[in-house]
Amino acid sequence: MILAAVIGLAVGVVVGMLGAGGGILSVPILVYILGQEPHQATAASLVIVALTACVSIIPHARAGRVRWRDGLIFAALSALGSFAGARASALVAPTVLMVSFGVMLSVVAVVMLRKAWKMRRDAGDMPGGEARGASPLVLLAVATLTGVLTGFFGVGGGFVVVPALVLVLHFSPKKATGTSLLVMIIASLMGLLGRIGTGVELNWDIALAFAAASMCGGLVGARLTTRVRESTLTLAFGILLAGVALGTLVEALPGVIRG
Repeated sequence: MILAAVIGLAVGVVVGMLGAGGGILSVPILVYILGQEPHQATAASLVIVALTACVSIIPHARAGRVRWRDGLIFAALSALGSFAGARASALVAPTVLMVSFGVMLSVVAVVMLRKAWKMRRDAGDMPGGEARGASPLVLLAVATLTGVLTGFFGVGGGFVVVPALVLVLHFSPKKATGTSLLVMIIASLMGLLGRIGTGVELNWDIALAFAAASMCGGLVGARLTTRVRESTLTLAFGILLAGVALGTLVEALPGVIRG
């Protein structure tokens, strides 16, 4: 319980700063450090992410970094995908689930690292402010994909939402961070609903201890956001994803190879 709380505090700081990272960190931690079964870990992760995002969004909202209308539309479009992804996840073998998780993180990490390099090459930060609209079909496709990944992998979706808001809808990274927390709350709740009746048993003691500490860390991380350059946030996010992807694949691939 103490270990879960200590790790949860660190995860919360990451979520508060980046508007993502809760699920991508908590799932491998729950599996490889706290000994949870992968399907159990993905369910617990959704509880952790939802509660942490609820707290982390408060400082971002006060600072004007949450675009409520855009966030609610994005979340509504992704809700059905999240429910479907949760149902599909229960049908996949645990080792395959974790390898798929690592591959998906690798792809997103490459995209974000390229984005960070471009921002620095072009003299740093993107001009903050208003988002430019994407076509309805693009928005629907991105939101649905986000929902499916959220429900399937048991993560809040911030690791997909932040890149989507920055790369597709052209948000500044800081507004993408704040808005993604709103999407994460709704997507996580839908993912939990999708797990009802699948036979996955949640370890509430570990989940709530992790979540309580993570919520405290989320407040700290959200305040640190204002002190960090946007290009640095993007780079940090990409490096974080790459590290977690590598660790997950190293742990999970041998199980798949052995069959």
